[in-house]
Amino acid sequence: MDLPANDVEFVTEKIDDEKEGGPAFKCDLADTEIVHKIAQEFLPGLATACVDNTTGDVFRSPASVAVDMRKELVDYLNQRSETFVAESVILEGVLESGAPDHPYDLISDFVDEFASSKRNLFSRVSGWLLSEKREDKIDDFAQEMEINGFWLLDGREVIAETLLKNVDFKNAFHCNMKFNSAEELAQHVSLCSFRPMACENEGCNARFCASHLEKHDSACPFKIIPCEQKCSDNIRRREMDRHCITVCKMKLVNCPFYAVGCQSTIPHCMTEQHCSDTIHLHLLHILRGIHKEASEEDLKQRLEQLEKAASSNQLAEARNVRSLTSKVKDLEAKLGPLEVHTKNKEDSEEYAEISNLANALDEAHIKNEDSQETMETSNLANDTSKAES
Repeated sequence: MDLPANDVEFVTEKIDDEKEGGPAFKCDLADTEIVHKIAQEFLPGLATACVDNTTGDVFRSPASVAVDMRKELVDYLNQRSETFVAESVILEGVLESGAPDHPYDLISDFVDEFASSKRNLFSRVSGWLLSEKREDKIDDFAQEMEINGFWLLDGREVIAETLLKNVDFKNAFHCNMKFNSAEELAQHVSLCSFRPMACENEGCNARFCASHLEKHDSACPFKIIPCEQKCSDNIRRREMDRHCITVCKMKLVNCPFYAVGCQSTIPHCMTEQHCSDTIHLHLLHILRGIHKEASEEDLKQRLEQLEKAASSNQLAEARNVRSLTSKVKDLEAKLGPLEVHTKNKEDSEEYAEISNLANALDEAHIKNEDSQETMETSNLANDTSKAES
């Protein structure tokens, strides 16, 4: 069933306790962020009341009771918030001894109380309240009312603002100042901490009161701020993480020679400088990969030969393992084979002798085991012969 047109306006009245002859001009500004948050609770609460009130009824649907239910909800919230004000005055000493309840929490509880009071008998006794189907139906109906403009946000915020002022008896979320003239009021409104503001950052639609400007500005995802990694770019806050790990010039990367042994982590924009500054170390890593059997002393001597043979910046221009390896091999082809230090040959001969000695010991051990096995077999044969005799 289609929802009826939104042709009903609700006027709410805040309790006015000003004395006769007092200031006639009152600032009515409130925390727009809290007002908006409260207004967002009305549609889900109304949808819950309509669904639970018509569940199991073949003659009525949530849409058929929506208009009447909306009026009842507004009346209930007004009455409940005004009662809260009266209770606050009576129990002022008790309430001040503890932390005051937040207006959003209070009004949300009022909405829940109203929705609970509208449950019909079927929804109370059939297990409907615990079913997943109930939650889906409530969400669908709330979305249907939102799409059809059944209860526009502006209208809900007008009601929410009045309710906020009713329950905010400590004036923590709205302004309650009064003035003797319109000029004084106008001057105050331009400076009031509850004056509404809109974010100036392109793409952001946030609304808040002036007192929350600094808080919003420090977290606004659309605000353009300098790069967190100190590059020269300015980026929207919400795009900062992606920038820092993708295109940022200051993002940390591994050295191009990481695969051959250089473990340095450097900013991307300083890669060339790092390669130029550490060419000596990179050459040593390349030589270790080419001449795996050579000693460090041999490699260092070869390194000196390469640096002398290379033309100015010939080696420093290489920016990766492949290019530097290619240049090294070209130079080595001109220099001739690497002469391995004598100590390295002696080490090899000593290793060969140790290896031969180990092999000889293994053979001797095997022969000894064979001899023992032969003796055991012979003894067993002798024993058998004696037994047969």
